Amino acid sequence: MKTRNFAWSEGSAVAAEIRAWMRESAAAVDVAPIAHEVRERGDAAVLDLTERFDGARPDRLRVEAGEIGAAAEALDGEVRAAIAVAVRNVMRVGREQIAADPGTLTLEEGQTVSLRDVAVGAAGIYVPGGRAAYPSTVLMCCIPASLAGVERIAVASPPGAGGAVNPVVLAACEACGVEEVYAMGGAQAVFALAYGTETVPPVDVIAGPGNSWVQEAKRSVFGVVGIDSIAGPSELMVVVGHDTELEWAALDLCAQAEHGAESPLIAVAVEEAILERLRETTVALAAERPSVTDASLALVQVPDLGDAVALANAFAPEHLQLMSEDAGPLAGRVTTAGCVFTGPFSGTAFGDYAAGSNHVLPTGGAGRFLGPLGPGVFRRRIANVSLRGPAAAALAPSVDVLARVEGLPVHGESARVRIGSKREGLR
Repeated sequence: MKTRNFAWSEGSAVAAEIRAWMRESAAAVDVAPIAHEVRERGDAAVLDLTERFDGARPDRLRVEAGEIGAAAEALDGEVRAAIAVAVRNVMRVGREQIAADPGTLTLEEGQTVSLRDVAVGAAGIYVPGGRAAYPSTVLMCCIPASLAGVERIAVASPPGAGGAVNPVVLAACEACGVEEVYAMGGAQAVFALAYGTETVPPVDVIAGPGNSWVQEAKRSVFGVVGIDSIAGPSELMVVVGHDTELEWAALDLCAQAEHGAESPLIAVAVEEAILERLRETTVALAAERPSVTDASLALVQVPDLGDAVALANAFAPEHLQLMSEDAGPLAGRVTTAGCVFTGPFSGTAFGDYAAGSNHVLPTGGAGRFLGPLGPGVFRRRIANVSLRGPAAAALAPSVDVLARVEGLPVHGESARVRIGSKREGLR
C-alpha cells in the first residue's frame, strides 16, 4: 500500500493536494471511441468490447429469465437469508424517502400550483464485476427504483470467464423482481443502455457505481439520459483518536482498498504517534490479505478535531468514519460527505451491505452537491398550474410588464387576451 503524509495548512488546500496526488497514478480515460462503436454497431460492438475488456464473450447479451430463477434457487441458504435482511432494511429506508406528499398550493390570485412525482419509464442499473461480484449493488439500486414505481428495470453486469453473469448477482436480481438482465459491462454497457442496440432498449436513467471508465461514460451520456451521480471509485476517510481501536480502523481502510488501487484512502488524527501506528497497522494488515490492492493512503495530522471536520467538508469523501466514542456532535458539523459513520462500531462495511443506507454515493468531491442514491433519482417532479378567469385577470398585467421588459411582447399579449373573457366555465 502506498502511503504519504500531508502537512496541515488549511482544509481546502490539503484536500486539493490529496486529490492531485491521487490523480497522479490514475490512468487517462477516454470513452469516446467506445461510444462511437456502440452507436454504430450496436450488439456486435458490445459483444466485441466485452470480450476485449472483460475477457469473456457471452452467447447473448440478455440473460434468460429461467437462468435468473435457477440462480436464485441454487443459492446457498445462508446467502439467501443475508440478502433478505439487506432487502428488508434498504426497502424500509427507501419507503421513508418517498413518504412525503408535496400537495397543492392555492395562491393569492386564486391560481393553484401542484407538484406531483412520477416515475421514469425505464431505469438502467450498472452492477460492477471484474474483481468480484456485487449482489449488494443490485439491492441498493433496484429496490429504490422499484419503490419509485419504475415499470422497467434493466440490469447490466459484466460476464465472468465463461460468458455468464455471476449467479449471486442473478439471484439478487430475482430477489428484487428484476427479469431484464444483460451480460455486458464497462463503458460499452453504459452506452448500450443510453442509446439502445438491437437487443437492449434504451432507458431514461442510469444508476450504479463503477470504475473510471464506467463513470466517464455516465458523465458523457448525461443529457441523453439522467444519471444518479459520478459514483466511483470508492473513497474512505477515517478520523481516529486516542480511544480508537486502530486495528478496526486499519481493517476498514483495507476493506475499501479491496475495491481497487484507484480507491483513495485518508487517515486523519490529531496525534502524530496515533497516525503513525495506524499507518503501520494498515500496511501490515494489507500485506497479509491478497484481496487488498495497492491503494494510496494519505495521512494528515490536524491541530484539532474541528480541523478534521474542515478537511472532510473540503474533500467531501464518499465515506467518512468518525471513530471516537463521542463522535455524535462532530457528525452534525459534517456537510459534504456521502455517508457519515458515527462511533467505533459504525464501519463502512455495514453501510455497504445491510444497515439500510445506500452504498451508491457521490465520489470525487460530488458530495458538495449530491447525496446518496434513493427513490428520488428515479422520479421526476411535474408541476400542474390551473388558473380560472379571475386569477388570469389578476396576474396578466404583471406577466405583460415582465414580458415586455424581456423583449417578448407576445408573451404579455397571450396573458392579456384572457382578461374579461366571458367563456362559460372559465370564471
